[in-house]
Amino acid sequence: QVQLVESGGGLVQAGGSLRLSCAASGRTFSSYVMGWFRQAPGKEREFVASISGRGLSTYYAASVKGRFTISRDNAKSTVSLQIDSLKPEDTAVYYCATPPRGAAMTSSMSAYTYWGQGTQVTVSS
Repeated sequence: QVQLVESGGGLVQAGGSLRLSCAASGRTFSSYVMGWFRQAPGKEREFVASISGRGLSTYYAASVKGRFTISRDNAKSTVSLQIDSLKPEDTAVYYCATPPRGAAMTSSMSAYTYWGQGTQVTVSS
C-alpha cells in the first residue's frame, strides 16, 4: 500500500511559478514510477508528467513540455512538479499517482493505482 500526499498548490498570477510536492509512504519509493495528472473544472483528468524510479527518465504531455519539470528525491520519498510560466489554462486540481511497484513508465491513467487527494492550482489572468 502506498499513500500519497500532495502540497504546494495555491493562487498565482499568470506568468508566475509554483512547485508542487508529493510525499509518499513506504520504504521502496525508488521502485515506483511516479506521475502527475491534473483535472480542470468540467474536464477529464489528464496526464501531465511521469518519472522513472531512479529519476533517469522523464516524460511530459505535449501541452506542458518546456514549462513543467518533474523530479524526485528518493532519499526523502518525494516527487515534485515545478511549474513555470503559468497560464490560466493550467488551473486544475493536480494529483500525484503511481502504478504498481515495478511497473513501466506510462501516461495511461488506468495504469496508476495509487492516488493522492490532489492540490488546487489556480492561475489568475
